[in-house]
Amino acid sequence: MLSHSPDDDIALLIARTRALHADQVAAWDVAFDPAFVSEARKHATAQLTAWGLDNAVFITELVVSELVTNAIRYGQPPIQLRLIHADSTLICEVFDSSGTSPHLRRARTFDEGGRGLLLVAQLSERWGTRHASTGKTIWAEQPLSAA
Repeated sequence: MLSHSPDDDIALLIARTRALHADQVAAWDVAFDPAFVSEARKHATAQLTAWGLDNAVFITELVVSELVTNAIRYGQPPIQLRLIHADSTLICEVFDSSGTSPHLRRARTFDEGGRGLLLVAQLSERWGTRHASTGKTIWAEQPLSAA
């Protein structure tokens, strides 16, 4: 039987990530006020136009509206909106400093709210939550069709 001391073990970990160019990411701070949801939509629309993604404007405006509204309604400041254009995918991320996780719920017929994340889930290919020590990011990924 061979004796093996952990002092002589060597582990090599190689991680390869694909870095994004600065022109593939756009980020904005969002005021913690519902009146600024429209500003977030305007920033997103202008950025999509600059990227030549006019076909994605309608869905992205809806996703941005829902995620930013939820961050203002249920989260804590600061709030940041970020768009990432990577190949044939657009990712919309909204960060807030609350650790509270969102959840899908089904609104009843006469409920005034409760449809936001369900709408985001229907409009996106995937969505989720990424937690950090100081808050969370809700993200939604949508495929971009060839124009």
